[in-house]
Amino acid sequence: MKLINVKNPTSIPILSLVVLCITLFSSCKSDPVEYTIGAFSNDGNERNMIVVMSDLHLGADLTYAECSKNLGALEKLLKQIKAASNVKELVIAGDMLDEWFVPANVDTYQGKDQADFVKRIAATNKGVIDALNSIIQEKKIRVTYVPGNHDLTVTAANVESILPGINQARDAELGLGTYSPADAPKIVIEHGHRYNFFCAPDPISNQDIAPGTIQPPGYFYTRIAVLHVVQEPATPADTPPMVTQNTSGDASQKLLYVYWYVWSKALATYPIANKFDEKIIVTNVNGFKGNYAVNDILPYQTTPGGVIDVKFYKGIQDSWTERQTRNHVAIPIPISQAIANSGKASESEFQATNQYFLNPNSDKRIVIFGHTHDPKIIASTNNNGQKCIYANSGTWIDHNGVAPTTMSFVVITPQDAMASSQTYVKLYNFENEVITTMAQDSIRY
Repeated sequence: MKLINVKNPTSIPILSLVVLCITLFSSCKSDPVEYTIGAFSNDGNERNMIVVMSDLHLGADLTYAECSKNLGALEKLLKQIKAASNVKELVIAGDMLDEWFVPANVDTYQGKDQADFVKRIAATNKGVIDALNSIIQEKKIRVTYVPGNHDLTVTAANVESILPGINQARDAELGLGTYSPADAPKIVIEHGHRYNFFCAPDPISNQDIAPGTIQPPGYFYTRIAVLHVVQEPATPADTPPMVTQNTSGDASQKLLYVYWYVWSKALATYPIANKFDEKIIVTNVNGFKGNYAVNDILPYQTTPGGVIDVKFYKGIQDSWTERQTRNHVAIPIPISQAIANSGKASESEFQATNQYFLNPNSDKRIVIFGHTHDPKIIASTNNNGQKCIYANSGTWIDHNGVAPTTMSFVVITPQDAMASSQTYVKLYNFENEVITTMAQDSIRY
């Protein structure tokens, strides 16, 4: 695996920065329901099929929400899932309710609180929420929600308030969840942000500024990038203050320089029409109060070659080991690798293998992530030489800059007792409101 060359930070691909930003970013009961038999049928009478989708990115304001044009198609697919007699469970693997994709200068809660914000999301996306509630209330198909990074701090109570009766697969720590469906212990589903330096919960940084916060730097990264999307400035109003490597050769200072470099390239890629000392970032979210400037987040240096410092996320380059421990990362990821590969979908794929298939303490054979917006199925082997499958469920945002498709989902059909039976993992998309097979594979365990 390629690690960043600290002496040559230009080895960080600009594409990775683009990927990082992108990944950080009325129901009518009388309508007839049609569905594709092949996608949601096991050719029998048993309810055993598991549908996994993720990254719906439902927002409170459709003027900038990532999922707007695709809402109608999502509602139709949910109705097809409800009508399918072989579907046992629908799992939404994170980034369902989007608290991150909000322009930096917008008050996310509009002076109120998260409970009100979540209810606004429900009202704005009424057709989709009604379709989910219809499935939940019918009680034939279990609906399970696993947290992602864009809904990192959304509480269980607030999810329950708009989707009463939904099963929530949460770790003890807010913002994380790991789920194995009933009777399928070899399958594990999580969003995948646990392994990402910019997106994993950070309960260590900023406690003096925002007591109790767990927001990682990707939150601010996304807020600024969305402001760029809304403003579409022809030229940047400001540039990051220059930082050079600390001549002391201190390892922590080298990492902080790389952290600055990632930020500087991101801000150059997604310029905004504001000076970096303007207090434009409206927070009042997860412990943060008031308004902040871009310069509050950027590492800075008073003397060329001297000490590099930062106001927000002070010491983040040194707390990664503890942060992983608190987030229950089974196989620790080196800090240089974590920063360098934070924008690469391939890192999530590697971590699915590393954390589960190559982990001698894990017996999982199928891993499903969301997070990267990059739908795919990849086969590999574990420590015992057994075949394993990683699948990514993709996204439902209108414009997927990571992959050539959107509106994707995974369907798992578990094996039965017959020795010839296989567990099938199939990846589909619903573009043009037609279910199309993208990839498939199978294993027997």
